[in-house]
Amino acid sequence: MATQAASPEQFTYRTSPTVTEAFENWLKDHAPDLPKHTDPWDVSRADIYAEDRWQPIFAEMRAKAPVNQVRDTPYGTYWNVTTVKTIQHVESLPELFSSSWDRGGITIGDPPADVSPERLEERRLPMFIAMDRPEHTGQRRTVAPAFTPGEIEKMAEEVRMRTAAVLDSLPIGQQFDWVDKVSIELTTGMLAILFGFPWEDRRLLTFWSDWAGGTELAFAKELHDTRWEIFNEMAQYFKTLWVDRMSKPPQRDLISMMIHSDAMNQMSPQEFMGNLILLIVGGNDTTRNTMSGIIHALDQFPDQRDLFEKDPSVIPNGVQECIRYQTPLAHMRRTATADCELFGNQVKAGDKLALWYISGNRDEEVFPDADKLILTRENARRHVAFGYGIHRCVGARLAELQLKVLMEEMHKRRMRVHVTGKVERVRANFVHGFRTLETTIEKF
Repeated sequence: MATQAASPEQFTYRTSPTVTEAFENWLKDHAPDLPKHTDPWDVSRADIYAEDRWQPIFAEMRAKAPVNQVRDTPYGTYWNVTTVKTIQHVESLPELFSSSWDRGGITIGDPPADVSPERLEERRLPMFIAMDRPEHTGQRRTVAPAFTPGEIEKMAEEVRMRTAAVLDSLPIGQQFDWVDKVSIELTTGMLAILFGFPWEDRRLLTFWSDWAGGTELAFAKELHDTRWEIFNEMAQYFKTLWVDRMSKPPQRDLISMMIHSDAMNQMSPQEFMGNLILLIVGGNDTTRNTMSGIIHALDQFPDQRDLFEKDPSVIPNGVQECIRYQTPLAHMRRTATADCELFGNQVKAGDKLALWYISGNRDEEVFPDADKLILTRENARRHVAFGYGIHRCVGARLAELQLKVLMEEMHKRRMRVHVTGKVERVRANFVHGFRTLETTIEKF
């Protein structure tokens, strides 16, 4: 990294348009230009998640062909991997099924075909989740100490204090957007603490996370430059924090950990940007969308809300069940490094595989009544929402802590949250969550 940079105050960082606003404005003029999804099992289409009608498509696949190939989709030809058994098998063979960014990375999209090789190289964003061993091992090991049980325990009091303050600020009997007032506020605040990020600018983290997670932007060529400019603004901001921390003793924040790590202190600008995006999206979207998913699911299943209200001892297991039920990231991609057989299917070197976590967590053979929220589900911890194997989410314990504290503090305040207005889901095949969730609180 460079060793000189100005302070964040010397730059202007845009906060609009949001990625949703930008894409919707683009769609007004370009909707007819969008590529068509014609295969009924092409679950890369964003509309089935926005309209919450993906469940029967995956159920049919799990019953008829848990591993199957769809051809000539807008994202090219790829394999659907849809059950717990098949997903975990692929994840347990990281040498055979690569996560590496130079083989395609972790999302279903590929680099645009009409962009020059020079531009593609400039805009590649390596990150440790999109690396294979040994590079993955060293970089993951750098940030892992921030998420040990001991560190999580140190953060617990602050998480509880901040959660309590946010819940105490909510109106009783008046409609508000739970996503904005609770889910975003809590997760963005947690990210700011992890990075040692200036508190007054914390909403920038949400803005950057949303632009990073928008896989559908691949089709909006006119927005590619805007997205890259926003990433560069993010990198410039973090560069100033990096330079500031270089002159200070090692601290507990993630930037300081990177600086004082042999595996990460010589990162290229693109690699620095890529790892920032990974940590921001990983720490923001997953927890944020489950915090909203908990509220929506309890409203959908009043018997489970009644159980939660009567017996708070169900909360720890209930957190796992809510993560399973919501599945905040719908898929991860892998690329085959050699020809192989996969559950009776002949996979060729270079083939793309989409591991549909959202389907694995509805696998009827593992989770009976999988489409129901059951807070006492005995094997809820078997969910694959955090992945499996060497790439399992490094921040899983922190996400679980935040969700557990949220449910405990809601119960302590006897908060019953009803969905009373607009419900808008994320239109994407990667991030699975809510843009808007209008709710009203009453006491139980």
